[in-house]
Amino acid sequence: MAYFEHKKSDWKLFCERLPEWQEKYMERLIEEYIEYLQGDDPASTKFWEMEKRIRQDRRTPGVFLRLEKSNMDFDIICLIRDGVIGFGDLEGFSHELINRIEELNDAH
Repeated sequence: MAYFEHKKSDWKLFCERLPEWQEKYMERLIEEYIEYLQGDDPASTKFWEMEKRIRQDRRTPGVFLRLEKSNMDFDIICLIRDGVIGFGDLEGFSHELINRIEELNDAH
């Protein structure tokens, strides 16, 4: 696949929106944690399950993402596949970037 030059406006918008997307995603995680913690499992089971879950969740792009402009399209695909964002969240990005994301997403 040919090299894709990201527009500065897309990169700027991505950097602006990413913290909002991540915050919203982490709010969903917290709600899931609360629901689990209110369940009937023993405290020790809850504790170790939450430790495992948080360790896994903190590695997802919805929680942590190393920002590199050259990886922006692949990062967006990961955010979509992990349920952090949807294609509707890409409103405002260039048509070229959105088309590339759709092509890359369809290829996998």
